[in-house]
Amino acid sequence: MDTEKQTSEILSGDRRALSRAITLVESTREDHRAQAQALLQNLLKSGRKALRIGLSGTPGVGKSTFTEAFGMMLVAQGLKVAVLAVDPSSARSGGSILGDKTRMERLSRSPDAFIRPSPSRSALGGVARRTRETIQLCESAGYDVVLVETVGVGQSETMVADMTDIFALLLAPAGGDELQGVKRGIMEIADIILVNKADGDLKSAATRTCADYAGALRLLRKRPQDPEGFPKAMTVSALTGEGLETAWNEITTLADWRKANGIFDERRAAQALIWFRSEVESGLLSRLQSDPQAQALWSSLENAVQGGEIPPETAAAQVLDLFLNKAQRIP
Repeated sequence: MDTEKQTSEILSGDRRALSRAITLVESTREDHRAQAQALLQNLLKSGRKALRIGLSGTPGVGKSTFTEAFGMMLVAQGLKVAVLAVDPSSARSGGSILGDKTRMERLSRSPDAFIRPSPSRSALGGVARRTRETIQLCESAGYDVVLVETVGVGQSETMVADMTDIFALLLAPAGGDELQGVKRGIMEIADIILVNKADGDLKSAATRTCADYAGALRLLRKRPQDPEGFPKAMTVSALTGEGLETAWNEITTLADWRKANGIFDERRAAQALIWFRSEVESGLLSRLQSDPQAQALWSSLENAVQGGEIPPETAAAQVLDLFLNKAQRIP
């Protein structure tokens, strides 16, 4: 497809064109990658920016229910919302359930909302490798807010924080001992902690849990990228909608403060650098794995490493030396 035409369609907000473009950037075919890069370069000129919000949490905390309720509230305020929901993939088949459109039935019917489920495949941190590019496509299509809802396992919190403007951690009401199971690193990168299910019989438990996390946040050193009072913990209910508007107001307050103090753009620039380095690493590994001679040596050395005949470091150096020497001979 003509890149200029596709660029024009996306900038006009054509949802089908956006879906096709996301499929294009997710493709691993070399010709598709070249087309995707040309398209992204064209769209970069538009200068459009959305507020990128990362949302993570353990399974069962109600991420999809919260995302739908939060998205519906934003749409009601006249905003266009894109939801990028990354589903876990099977380690064996690579398959993914991709059930978020089913779980967000009301939001998926809204003309001002766009939901795109993507399988994480083998990407680290429960984030699809092309999620960053998909965010850029949604921004170019005119969406005001991009919500990145992730699997919530392993490295996902750091991965999402490195590609969004605000990172929200969703937690469920629990006993006081639950706080000890939350890693300090997650607490340090969270901009706002939302204790969900603060309704009915769980409301009092949610309030206590929120107080526990608020106390834990106060023990951490204040971050230079935060105004007074941040990061903070709040209670919300995706079921009743209580606390959603307050959470949105806190998110926009933090984003506006960072913009006014130059931190917003600095964060975006740092994330672009992380993206660049990640692409270089992924690209080198992909090319190494597709080189027949390097692959043959790789397989041979794997057997030698497993048999204890050669140290892993020495074997890795041999593969890299072969690949780099071949690259130097290419005119």
